[in-house]
Amino acid sequence: MAAKLDYQWHLRKVMADRGLFSTTDLIPLLDERGITLSSSQVYRLVVERPERLSLKILMALLDILDCTMDDLIEPVTAAGASSTTRTKKAVGAESSVGDLRPKRARIRGVERP
Repeated sequence: MAAKLDYQWHLRKVMADRGLFSTTDLIPLLDERGITLSSSQVYRLVVERPERLSLKILMALLDILDCTMDDLIEPVTAAGASSTTRTKKAVGAESSVGDLRPKRARIRGVERP
C-alpha cells in the first residue's frame, strides 16, 4: 500500500530567516507583484497551513523570499496512514446491511394496556 502524504508549511520560518517578522510586511511586497490580499488573508497564509493556494501567490512568495518550493513546503508521511482498517470499520465499509439499520426507539414511562 502506498504511503499517504501530507505536508508542513514553513512560510513563517522562511520569513523570519529573511528578517520579515510581521505578517503585514508581506502585504506591500505582494501588492508590488499584482496580488492584493487583506491583512487577515495574509495572516492566515502565514500562520495556518493553506489547503488551497493559488500558483500566482506561491510564485510571488518564492520571488519575495528568494527561496524554492522545497523551502516552503515539506512533504511528510501522514499521521495514522497505517491504520486504514480502523478507518474502514468506522465508516461501515466492512459491515453488512443489517448492521446499518436503525434501532427501534423505546418509550419509557408509558404503560401499555
